[in-house]
Amino acid sequence: MSHNMAPADMETGAGSSKPVDDDGRPRRTGTAWTASAHIITTVLGSGVLSLAWGVAQLGWVAGPGVMTLFAAVIYYTSALLADCYRTGNPVSSPRNRTYMAAVRATLGGSMVKLCGAVQFINLVRFGIGITIAASVSMMAIKEAGCFHRKGHKANCRSSSKSLYIAIYGIMEIFLSQIPGLESVWWLSMLATVMSCTYSIIGISLCVAQSVANGGIQGGLTGVAVGINAAGKSVTVMDKVWRSLQAFGNMAFAYAFSIVLLEIQDTLKAGPPSEAKVMKKATAVSVAVTTVIYLLCECVGYAAFGNTAPDNILTGFGFYEPFWLLDLANAAVAVHLVGTYQVITQPIFAYVELRAAAAWPDNAFVGTMHVRLWPSGVHVAVCPLQLIGRTVYVCLTTGVAMAMPFFGSVVGLIGAVSFWPLTVYFPVSMYIVRRQVPRGRTRWLLLQALSAVCLLVSVAAAAGSIADVVAEFRRRIRTHKS
Repeated sequence: MSHNMAPADMETGAGSSKPVDDDGRPRRTGTAWTASAHIITTVLGSGVLSLAWGVAQLGWVAGPGVMTLFAAVIYYTSALLADCYRTGNPVSSPRNRTYMAAVRATLGGSMVKLCGAVQFINLVRFGIGITIAASVSMMAIKEAGCFHRKGHKANCRSSSKSLYIAIYGIMEIFLSQIPGLESVWWLSMLATVMSCTYSIIGISLCVAQSVANGGIQGGLTGVAVGINAAGKSVTVMDKVWRSLQAFGNMAFAYAFSIVLLEIQDTLKAGPPSEAKVMKKATAVSVAVTTVIYLLCECVGYAAFGNTAPDNILTGFGFYEPFWLLDLANAAVAVHLVGTYQVITQPIFAYVELRAAAAWPDNAFVGTMHVRLWPSGVHVAVCPLQLIGRTVYVCLTTGVAMAMPFFGSVVGLIGAVSFWPLTVYFPVSMYIVRRQVPRGRTRWLLLQALSAVCLLVSVAAAAGSIADVVAEFRRRIRTHKS
């Protein structure tokens, strides 16, 4: 086995004959379309599955209204964040390749550590939530076949998602060895096609269900306090907590600010500037996803009313055609494979680049050329990349097995990450970069936007935490019995 150490090349691309950009890295080739694909891959998937349930908690008036409001907020703050990619001139100034780098260049000090902690904690949480969502869809494929064979009243529900979570984790272990975010564009394109596939199937099934019902279900204010259609009691506090959790679910549906600058770093150099291209990609992505979200949540609520499940494809309001449900859930699982990579590649890049800078001569960090026996083929292997990424995927998979509450986890993730990364840091950096005077009308409006979004995040987090606690108590009672 021979060793060929090249940790510095990971950052600068030095020693390579390939053309490089102004920061010494291999020339970027991303476009508005590839960036849009990355964004759609990130936001569509687990979030869209819970939107009908969210509208059931809020009703016909507040449900679509809250979703549209979140879309407007995310587009505005994403445009602010896109301008932070370069410090100074939008075409030729130094790049801020990550969210933390932008905060360091603009706010500095303790804000950098705060941003890093919030970003990486939430990236890990996203990975866990995505793993749970994928396992739910994989398990639904088996259950749909069982219902088709044994009848709709058969006991086909699986008690544990652990096997499906493990299968998903194994797939991600192999895919996690993809070098970086710029190398997974093809996976994002595939995931975008899959998201359109299962969204169209879900919408079509809901429309067919509405026709079969003979009308539109639901009410203006959503689930009412008292005895619901399923015969279960809904208290005032149940209504409050679930409504707050619905806010978190809808916030999570647009959660891509956490990797926006990392996606922007894949775009080819301007003119036009990367910021301008990223704003176009954001506009396209937010418009497309908002249309899909509104269709999914509205037709889902129209089909199921206040009994809408927290996952329209796996809650089994539908049983037939079972093969179409299988196709939709398979598309969800494939899409979430790509989402996991878009979410976790920034973590891998950060850790590996920091390790290369700290221990440039360490064999564990560098690239080794290993000969595969008996073929004699030589392959480049980085021990840190091989072992570190595998361990990380195993950790997120293990946590997902311990907390498989899909709806609750989705809401909690959205609530925790929405305000700091989507609103607070972009607004704060904009104020500093544009030197907005304190007390002026624009400053007051920006601070008001940040404050309102903070209240939404705190309230949604409270609702989701209450639901997680209730889920744990139910599981404990089930095991005791």
